[in-house]
Amino acid sequence: MINIERQYQQLLKDILDNGVEKKDRTGTGTLSVFGRQMRHKMSEGFPLLTTKKMAWKTMVTELLWFLRGDTNIKFLLDYDCHIWDGDAYKRYWFNWRPMVEDCGEDLTPHTQKEFINRIKTDDEFAKKWGDLGPIYGAQWRNWTLHSVGPNDSFPIYVDQIRLLIEQLKTNPDSRRLMVSAWNVGQLDEMVLPPCHYGFQMYTRELRVGERLDLAAKTYDTFDPFDFGLPMANIEHDDIDKLYPVPKRSISLMWNQRSVDTFLGLPFNIASYALLLEIIAKEVNMIPDELIGNLGDVHLYSNHIEQAKEQMHRRPYDLPKVQITERNWYQHEKVKEHFGEKTFTEKIMSYRPECFELLNYQSHKAIKAPLSN
Repeated sequence: MINIERQYQQLLKDILDNGVEKKDRTGTGTLSVFGRQMRHKMSEGFPLLTTKKMAWKTMVTELLWFLRGDTNIKFLLDYDCHIWDGDAYKRYWFNWRPMVEDCGEDLTPHTQKEFINRIKTDDEFAKKWGDLGPIYGAQWRNWTLHSVGPNDSFPIYVDQIRLLIEQLKTNPDSRRLMVSAWNVGQLDEMVLPPCHYGFQMYTRELRVGERLDLAAKTYDTFDPFDFGLPMANIEHDDIDKLYPVPKRSISLMWNQRSVDTFLGLPFNIASYALLLEIIAKEVNMIPDELIGNLGDVHLYSNHIEQAKEQMHRRPYDLPKVQITERNWYQHEKVKEHFGEKTFTEKIMSYRPECFELLNYQSHKAIKAPLSN
């Protein structure tokens, strides 16, 4: 399998060589190809691109925002993440009305800088104007249905992430391990319909040899002679007794209708890789393969020169990621008193600093404008 970084560089070249010019909703213009796929074995390292410096904290913050079920940019701004600023401001601009009686609003709309500063400092303003509608987080954690009760007046919600975790623990061979963000009934309420609109997970049992290799990597004291058996006769039960390591691997495949290849795709790759790591940790499985199915794969016309520069950079080795939960909760006495945290409680306690990059070396950043 070709290294993920080389795949990415080949995709840039593919678009430059074979892309057709297309108009787009932003008015920028693109070079576009259709229907591509990327695959990465997580054992080769964490797929954060090294041919340009990536904004790791920004990516982590956005993923945590999705997993919390949040749709208001206030959480993002609290961690200096600004990738949704333009969408929030656009929504504010189109919905704002210069009415004196409208809760004391000014007669003139804020500039984007003023708007963002007010979201940061004014909770009521943030509540009113910071929300982006039922985008990713709402669909992942609170897909809205309506009850069959009187007048269908009481909505009920489906937490797709919670159901996914439950299925992975109780029915890991299910072919329904899926999460969707493409809620047709609510697309018009979203500031932007989902670009990456769904993902599916797949697990398989590890072979005895794979578990022995994993045990050797996990335990410094690993010694195959501890089994007292020829290697060919060792069974899963023998491993469970001496070196309990996960019994399954887990893979993730996401689907994406629209791919901003220079700015967005490197984020998407790393974000879904981190999601795979988080879920694997929760269900005690080993991250295996990450797969991206890509629809309209494009370069914006003002990203062409940047893409050419990145294409010719030599990749470094991929980094690793270490996830650290809030340590106080790991004490056994605390667990005995409160019980195990739910997945949602863990997600709500995570902060970007809980996700540490190890041995990340990269080329310098390449700046490019974001088209909203």
